[in-house]
Amino acid sequence: NTVMAAQMTDAHRRFLQVLMSNGITEGSEARKLHQHCCETDKVYYAHDKLDDFISTINSHLQPLFMQIRKGVSEEDGRAHYAVVNLAETEVTKMASDYTEIELELFRKTMDLIILSENGFASSTDILNLADQLKTKKMKKKEAEQVLKVFVEDKWLSEKNGEYTLHTRCIIEMEQYILSNYQDVARKCNICHSLAIQSQVCESCGIGMHLPCVRKYFRGQTEPRCPKCNEFWSCDTP
Repeated sequence: NTVMAAQMTDAHRRFLQVLMSNGITEGSEARKLHQHCCETDKVYYAHDKLDDFISTINSHLQPLFMQIRKGVSEEDGRAHYAVVNLAETEVTKMASDYTEIELELFRKTMDLIILSENGFASSTDILNLADQLKTKKMKKKEAEQVLKVFVEDKWLSEKNGEYTLHTRCIIEMEQYILSNYQDVARKCNICHSLAIQSQVCESCGIGMHLPCVRKYFRGQTEPRCPKCNEFWSCDTP
C-alpha cells in the first residue's frame, strides 16, 4: 500500500503522543515540536514539511479511525492541530470523562451558543438552564464549577462571562455539529471550516469567520459579499 509506504518513525510517534496529551496544539508550537522530534530522533527535518509529516502519521492512524486535524481559531485565525477519533461521536468520547448531568449541561450550552446570533452564550443564560436539566437539577454553584472544568479541558472558552466553543471543540465536533444543527450550522465561505462566531451576509446568508472577513476585505473601500456581490453591511473588524 503506497499510502502506508512512508515509515512511522519514533519522531512521528513522539509528535503524536504530545499532540494527544495536549488535546490541542497551536500551529507555532506544532512547528517547534516537529523540529524537536526530528532532531531528537536524528531524522531529516524540513521546516516547510509539517503537513507531510502529519500526513504520514495520518496514514498510519487511518486503520484506527483516528486523524490529526488542522483547524483555525475563530478569534485570531491562527492554525491549531488536534487528534480526532472518527469512530466516536463527540458525546461518546466525552462520556468517559463526564457524568450524564454534566454532559446534558454541555449539550444545552452548545445549543445556546450555536443558536445565538454571535456564537456566544452568557453565563447567566447557561446557569438558568442548570435547574431545568432532565437528568437532575443542578445548583448554580455546581454548574459554575462544571463550566470551569469545560474551559480547563478546552471544550469551551470564556471571556467576560460569555462562553463560546473552544477551537478544540470545533475541530473535534465539526461533523457532529454540521449534522445535528443542519438548519443553523454553516461553514465559512472563505476557509470552508465550521463557523460559530461569524458575520452573515444579509442578502444571501453566507457566513464568514471574523479573521477571514478581516483578510478578505483588507484594503477594500466598499466591501461586497464574495458570493452575491451585495454591499457587506456588517462592520468589518
